[in-house]
Amino acid sequence: MGSLFRSETMCLAQLFLQSGTAYECLSALGEKGLVQFRDLNQNISTFQRKFVGEVKRCEELERILVYLVQEINRADIPLPEGETSPPAPPLKQVLEMQEQLQKLEVELREVTKNKEKLRKNLLELIEYTHMLRVTKTFVKRNVEFEPTYEEFPSLESDSLLDYSCMQRLGAKLGFVSGLINQGKVEAFEKMLWRVCKGYTIVSYAELDESLEDPETGEVIKWYVFLISFWGEQIGHKVKKICDCYHCHVYPYPNTAEERREIQEGLNTRIQDLYTVLHKTEDYLRQVLCKAAESVYSRVIQVKKMKAIYHMLNMCSFDVTNKCLIAEVWCPEADLQELRRALEEGSRESGATIPSFMNIIPTKETPPTRIRTNKFTEGFQNIVDAYGVGSYREVNPALFTIITFPFLFAVMFGDLGHGFVMFLFALLLVLNENHPRLNQSQEIMRMFFNGRYILLLMGLFSVYTGLIYNDCFSKSVNLFGSGWNVSAMYTSSHPAAEHKKMVLWNDSVVRHNSVLQLDPSVPGVFRGPYPLGIDPIWNLATNRLTFLNSFKMKMSVILGIIHMTFGVILGIFNHLHFRKKFNIYLVSIPELLFMLCIFGYLIFMIFYKWLVFSAETSRVAPSILIEFINMFLFPASKTNGLYTGQEYVQRVLLVVTALSVPVLFLGKPLFLLWLHNGRSCFGVNRSGYTLIRKDSEEEVSLLGNQDVEEGNHQVEDGCREMACEEFNFGEILMTQVIHSIEYCLGCISNTASYLRLWALSLAHAQLSDVLWAMLMRVGLRVDTTYGVLLLFPVIALFAVLTIFILLIMEGLSAFLHAIRLHWVEFQNKFYVGAGTKFVPFSFSLLSSKFNNDDSVA
Repeated sequence: MGSLFRSETMCLAQLFLQSGTAYECLSALGEKGLVQFRDLNQNISTFQRKFVGEVKRCEELERILVYLVQEINRADIPLPEGETSPPAPPLKQVLEMQEQLQKLEVELREVTKNKEKLRKNLLELIEYTHMLRVTKTFVKRNVEFEPTYEEFPSLESDSLLDYSCMQRLGAKLGFVSGLINQGKVEAFEKMLWRVCKGYTIVSYAELDESLEDPETGEVIKWYVFLISFWGEQIGHKVKKICDCYHCHVYPYPNTAEERREIQEGLNTRIQDLYTVLHKTEDYLRQVLCKAAESVYSRVIQVKKMKAIYHMLNMCSFDVTNKCLIAEVWCPEADLQELRRALEEGSRESGATIPSFMNIIPTKETPPTRIRTNKFTEGFQNIVDAYGVGSYREVNPALFTIITFPFLFAVMFGDLGHGFVMFLFALLLVLNENHPRLNQSQEIMRMFFNGRYILLLMGLFSVYTGLIYNDCFSKSVNLFGSGWNVSAMYTSSHPAAEHKKMVLWNDSVVRHNSVLQLDPSVPGVFRGPYPLGIDPIWNLATNRLTFLNSFKMKMSVILGIIHMTFGVILGIFNHLHFRKKFNIYLVSIPELLFMLCIFGYLIFMIFYKWLVFSAETSRVAPSILIEFINMFLFPASKTNGLYTGQEYVQRVLLVVTALSVPVLFLGKPLFLLWLHNGRSCFGVNRSGYTLIRKDSEEEVSLLGNQDVEEGNHQVEDGCREMACEEFNFGEILMTQVIHSIEYCLGCISNTASYLRLWALSLAHAQLSDVLWAMLMRVGLRVDTTYGVLLLFPVIALFAVLTIFILLIMEGLSAFLHAIRLHWVEFQNKFYVGAGTKFVPFSFSLLSSKFNNDDSVA
């Protein structure tokens, strides 16, 4: 509890690491996660530090591992993830590992390159065979299929044009054939017509199947084309246009015999390529499977090695360049573990001179270290989201474990909904070691990380649901109602009492749609319900009025208790930091201001509940009117709650009025008195002067204290420097702003706690509306079709309950509970201006393959 109530005591230690053992010592420290390193080379560029070459080597190894992971994932080979994390590799094995990875990368790249080349050749040959098959039909088609162009004569029989005619024209007939993307056909044809001016004949045919593009690997639809042209100049233009449109051009055979030979040669080459390609893929898969066995450990080792060199770059060398000096923050409770880690690292490296540590005094504010476990981590994250606690101040997370789920449950109180949430969280807790939950999507992982928060929220909602007697908007009669309806009938009472009381008879029951139970009638109210709200209120027409009054008063009571507890926790901070004057001049006036006004309001609520009964309830005064009259001093006297009420209220108002100037001026005047009555503080030590510059408040307080051993005479320069730091105007303005904020905040924050009542009312009404619109309709249907209709109605009711009442309403109550803790509770004592302790720990490094292209 000590660590969770207040952050741990930290110390600044100097580590003296021998150059030959520094790597092993930091490896041992990284496994234990004990210390946070300080950067002693802030003025040195990252690229000018000692171990930048080693960091670049690690980045090169990471690049190779990224490539390996990409290829392994591309081959659909599962990546094994070990349960244990391998240690950082010894320096002797680093070069060997680098050579193995580089050799493996070269081999993989070569095999992959050959595979891609074979695959590209195979796709081109397949395209060529399709082109030959389709163009063979062009010369045999009938004119009715191609009315625009002249029909091609058969190449096997007649030539397209008479040779003597072509010779006289001085032209030469040529062919260009190939494949073009389906989306480029129209533009390609228009370009040919405009550029070649009609001296070409183009034939098209769509392939029945989609083919993979050899360049991009995309599977698309292709068109086969055959272009006939006359003249070399036209031929050059046609070829350039084909290149422009990225057509896949293949040689066109001149004769049927040449076509047949090409076809046979293509089939043989395709079969050979298939065989070679399969063998290449099998060999590549074997290499990748072998690499996948060790890639997990290699990734972790490279990450650890890179982290070690990053930390070594934050160390400085001594004058002999034989020893590394590091400064670290370490919890005092872990100093023995730190020494053992240094001894372990020195022993592993085989050094004759061990590394050692030395604690050094400092006035710097240490980082905040709060140890958590899987149960408390979620609640600590809620507090840290507001701000990391200042060093050694009270940690609100300890109390948030109870208050947060309780305030949530006050707004979410429903036995059924809370039980469903509890079961969901319990399922997550029981399966928390399941690997799929740790690797789930972001939203599911968010629920998983907050599983213990959800568990307590559901458990507390079950409790408040029992108090509200609400289970899916219906009441549960566990102990029997405390109200007796039969006692309202005239037959239950003597005739002499009939005139004194309003009783029922058969005529009243028949002619009145609404009947009123009178608790003052003997026998009607037999005592309170043992736990929570009496179930008979679920049938009452004034149920909402009664619950609103109850929940509104309950919200105010809980809010004032919560805020008062926050002010009391501030007293523990003042005691720990030895500022007792803050208790008398700040905390006590704040408590008096809070309790004399709002504490008295709670007293009036409980007094009215306890003193006035059903018989005297009609003459009971209104708490709201009495509370307003407390400040207005009405001329006419009121009945009041009790005798002497007027005098008590005046005393409370006087105490409240006196606490305000003390709150505004007490602390600044006290600090001014200390400053004027005491000399400035300075210490002469080892030839230089230490001046404390934390705040004006501490400068004035340190006049009569000796932080260092012995008293030393303060020089005039020191006195002037310290005196300049004390600014009474700034202290006064800060305290006035804080006091105004607190006084106004007491009113606004108390009103803010009414959200407990508002959200509880909204949740109950939404639940009631959902039941009335679905379940009540489904249950009232005729028995013939009722059973068939009931199943979809129940399914729809369950879906809407989960998504609207559990998720949406639960998220709303969750956010409002966070706001009540951050604004109304924590601002009474929690500064939250610290820095989080981030240890050098290998456990913080990711050990998962999060995506295909990164292992970092």
